[in-house]
Amino acid sequence: MCGLVGVVAHENVGVCLYDTLTVLQHRGQDAAGIMTSDNGKLNLRKDNGLVKDVFRTRHMRRLTGQMGIGHVRYPTAGSSGPALAQPFYVNTPYGLSLAHNGNLTNTQELSRSLYKTDLRHINTDSDSEVLLNIFAHELQRQNKMEPAPEDLFAAVCGVHKRCRGGYAAIVMITGYGIVGFRDRNGIRPLVFGYRDTDQGREYMIASESVALDSQGFTVERDVAPGEAVYIDVHGSLHTKLCTEPGEHTPCIFEHVYFARPDSLMDSISVYKARLRMGQRLAEKVKRLRPDHDIDVVIPIPDTSRTSALELANHLGIKYREGFVKNRYIGRTFIMPGQSQRRKSVRQKLNAIELEFKGKNVLLVDDSIVRGTTCRQIIQMARDAGANKVYFASAAPAVRFPNVYGIDMPVASELIAAGKTDEEVEGLIGADWLIYQDLEDLIAAAHEGNPEISKFECAVFDGNYITGDVDEMYLKRLELARNDAAKSARKKGSSRRQSNLVADLQSDA
Repeated sequence: MCGLVGVVAHENVGVCLYDTLTVLQHRGQDAAGIMTSDNGKLNLRKDNGLVKDVFRTRHMRRLTGQMGIGHVRYPTAGSSGPALAQPFYVNTPYGLSLAHNGNLTNTQELSRSLYKTDLRHINTDSDSEVLLNIFAHELQRQNKMEPAPEDLFAAVCGVHKRCRGGYAAIVMITGYGIVGFRDRNGIRPLVFGYRDTDQGREYMIASESVALDSQGFTVERDVAPGEAVYIDVHGSLHTKLCTEPGEHTPCIFEHVYFARPDSLMDSISVYKARLRMGQRLAEKVKRLRPDHDIDVVIPIPDTSRTSALELANHLGIKYREGFVKNRYIGRTFIMPGQSQRRKSVRQKLNAIELEFKGKNVLLVDDSIVRGTTCRQIIQMARDAGANKVYFASAAPAVRFPNVYGIDMPVASELIAAGKTDEEVEGLIGADWLIYQDLEDLIAAAHEGNPEISKFECAVFDGNYITGDVDEMYLKRLELARNDAAKSARKKGSSRRQSNLVADLQSDA
């Protein structure tokens, strides 16, 4: 999962992009980057690390220009390293820079056709570089000295014809404007809006509405599935549906975990959706254990707080904050190695003993993926003196890998894959484990926007909506994504990446 932003304004956009990336930091903590265009001159700064660490005063002074894009990243199917930080750039045509969120499911096929047919070289294993080169080739086919909006839309049409998967992207055309587009099923999110200044109207395209809110932009609407939005350097807005849209199926895991609660995703309030998850989970507790002996409900911070509070209210049970979080530790779900994830849990959370001692505690989390975190937290609750420790997940059991841009582990690393709820309960050490039902999760999001009746839920039900994910694809994915493979790849490529980054960042 990654965070994107693009801005066309009347003043320098560097600080605006920086501030927006800090708001989107929750979507990626591996790397950050900004590219600006200043009267045709490109300025780039990108590197591994958090936004606050990548950009210093000396970098911000160079990020001048009235147009730019930004990106925060964590790695999915590809490798990790400074050379893979975005935005990516290709020289022809016009000079194109790309920020991408998602994952292409036909990357290997596209890479071959780019080399053999389009005569383009791909330098990394990133599908983002593939997507950029596909767009560049399709735009170059228009064969125009200066691209008109219809040329850009024709290029996006070509992208949709060739690319499969879940993706949202923002491309900056040097000297001309920025274009944002979204896959035909609307799996990955993208929103745009405007703000009016004394000099005229300015536009922003971003992954979440909170990015626009933070900079004083008014949300216009979400980019529709298959639609492209183009803002030229003069501040004019152009939109077009560039492919026959599929069934609108946004990723439901945005509402479970990734998105900020103050965001709207496809007109659905993430906060309200999480409240409804808590309500429905409480109803399931009442059905299964009407005579429960739960004394207190405690969330595992931060994402589960909203659901846990509403669950406690509907059960008529005390809600308490039982864990103090160290906010200087990253999100453990997106950390690259199992040993690092295991170590970070104890560094990240500390139990307040008074809230646990002698009580039957219901811990609430947004989901259970590998089980590493919840197993340790349950033990922390017992060490703090809890009598019984129950565990509730606001999402169903995660049994399948994600192929549309979330680094869900391979099936062998998912604790619930091929196991019953009772088996998972024993593995994590809970006295009782309760999962949200999938139909209740879908209903919690659907209620926020009745026009969306279907969501991308493959991690829960194994239904990959693009129709091109088979057993062979998942086996290849396992080879690329398991922790051992990532570690070996990182060691093998570190020297090559270091040399490449030295060239890219020689002026840093």
